[in-house]
Amino acid sequence: MTEASRTAIAVTIAGSDSSGGAGIQADLKTFSALGVFGASVIAALTAQNTRGVTGIHDVPPAFVTAQIDAVFSDLAVGAVKIGMLSVPATIEAVADGLARHTARNVVLDPVMIATSGARLLAPEAVATLVRDLLPRADLVTPNLPEAAALLDCAVATDEAAMRAQGEALIARGARAVLMKGGHGEGPESTDLLVTADGVRRFAAPRVATRNTHGSGCTLSSAIAAGLARGLGLADAVGAAKTYVADAIAAADRLAIGHGHGPLHHFSRWW
Repeated sequence: MTEASRTAIAVTIAGSDSSGGAGIQADLKTFSALGVFGASVIAALTAQNTRGVTGIHDVPPAFVTAQIDAVFSDLAVGAVKIGMLSVPATIEAVADGLARHTARNVVLDPVMIATSGARLLAPEAVATLVRDLLPRADLVTPNLPEAAALLDCAVATDEAAMRAQGEALIARGARAVLMKGGHGEGPESTDLLVTADGVRRFAAPRVATRNTHGSGCTLSSAIAAGLARGLGLADAVGAAKTYVADAIAAADRLAIGHGHGPLHHFSRWW
């Protein structure tokens, strides 16, 4: 086997962030930082910055399909990260593409609301996401409000409720769920990895910063990078949690924009 044949490759299927802190741009930075070659399928264009989203332009579903076919027909994709898919037709196109190419190590980040508060997923698309993509995901990574929206229930306020909601999402078809606790309270940000075999807890000190733009995108793409490199699920989650915690802790070293700034994806290098 040649060195080139061992190159770890991951693809992100998501929306573009014109300010560079989240979405496709954050995913590709994360892949690169973690030693994985990144490819992309752009599902939507956004006009946004650290203060908010001012416009969304959905890529026609047929062209999303064309991008998926182009990438998977040529590249040996080891993992897939799915982010912002704002309308039902795009979700259906992505689900069909994953099935057609027998995609593996699929990490679904059900992006619904930006850090600024802007809605990124049309309300009518939630049911399509649950029906078509949840069963195709090896891991789903909702934050607390997203999990509640997927299940049409109240937001979890403790770890027992987080576990119960993770188990409910597995009952709806997901193979594993990472319930992210970043929207919770307390000195630690605690995530729960819920699988059919039980629950694993991942905690990191909560950092007092407003610069968390793209944190969810970064965590899910970091997990996908670990899976592409051959890590098991729990190890990929643990490594991703450490990477994101470091990137958030270093975020204030950057001076980007006037709102919620991005993480420092390359804090280990500059």
